[in-house]
Amino acid sequence: MAQDDYYQLLGVERGVTAEELKKAYRKKAVQYHPDKNPGNKQAEEMFKKVSHAYEVLNDPEKRAAYDRYGAAAFEGGGGVPRGPGGGAGAGGFHDPFDIFREVFGQRGGGGIFEEMFGGQGQGGGQGGQDGSDLRYDLEITLEEAARGVEKEISFRKAMACERCDGSGAEPGSRRVNCVTCRGSGQVRRSGGIITFTQTCPSCGGAGSRIEKPCTGCKGEGRVAKNTKIHVRIPPGVDTGSRLRSTGNGEAGVAGGSAGDLYIVLTVKEHELFERQGDDLYCDIPIKFTYAALGGTIEVPTLSGRASLKVAPGTQSGTTFRLRGKGMPSLRGGTTGDQLVRVQVEVPTSLTADQRRILEEFAKVSGDANEPTSRSFFEKAKKFF
Repeated sequence: MAQDDYYQLLGVERGVTAEELKKAYRKKAVQYHPDKNPGNKQAEEMFKKVSHAYEVLNDPEKRAAYDRYGAAAFEGGGGVPRGPGGGAGAGGFHDPFDIFREVFGQRGGGGIFEEMFGGQGQGGGQGGQDGSDLRYDLEITLEEAARGVEKEISFRKAMACERCDGSGAEPGSRRVNCVTCRGSGQVRRSGGIITFTQTCPSCGGAGSRIEKPCTGCKGEGRVAKNTKIHVRIPPGVDTGSRLRSTGNGEAGVAGGSAGDLYIVLTVKEHELFERQGDDLYCDIPIKFTYAALGGTIEVPTLSGRASLKVAPGTQSGTTFRLRGKGMPSLRGGTTGDQLVRVQVEVPTSLTADQRRILEEFAKVSGDANEPTSRSFFEKAKKFF
């Protein structure tokens, strides 16, 4: 390997980061893996080379030594690996398959190593396969989100077969050891000079097979059925809130655990209220005479009506705060506020009497000759 450039083998530049290096190695390792190239000695040799190159460049000390001395820093007489310090065997290299498993991650007896190359990722032995999680999208009203509610939802999922009680075997039948793996759930394979194990392709890692499949589920152990459950939605949820119902996903296979059900909520838009966090906003139209004279008005809240005092001379867009009239916090203990924005309504048509009275008001107040406020005119007159 001394004649090979480790950076070129992995297809990276010398200043490559650790994450970029790992990404490049993953790509090359998959390309040259013996399982992807059965019987190809050249691919097998490249797999060893890229694994060797990655182990060197992924270690800061080894990488520094390689950058300074090249591959010679790791090969002693007769090709015996040696570390940067020069001692034979110091910092020696490992089985390329060990490096592969470490980079890709190994879960239980299989992991991604076996999942990518024909295995089932279930590990050996008699263990079952866990059921899948499910998602259910549920729409509720703002009022329901505020007080909390219980809903009945119905959906279709894979459930344990009643005929065989989820075993997949016809009543009176049984499971027998797999003849391929002899009950271990794994088989040994040879990748050239290296032997490794993987999930048995005949039984999927279960170690056994069904002697006579159940006629109700055809050996699956599960059948698709409609089901209903009750879901309690706590006060304070919002769009995007997710509730977990443990064990209400799809049934497992051969004794595996059931998955979970995730209820994803959407809160409908309200015709009066706009929600921002735990606060609610609403616009309330009032007559211009009421805004000028002031008074008390009643405004709607999620818990009923509330009184709001409007001061004389209130301008359009003025916001009032009603404390504790918003949404409850999902974490509990606090409640948001309701903010009321008043919108002053100007009449679009006037009767003769209304017009006469307003004209008199305009004369008395001086509005007839000064349609804008004096303070605004003082600021704007420099533009004229």
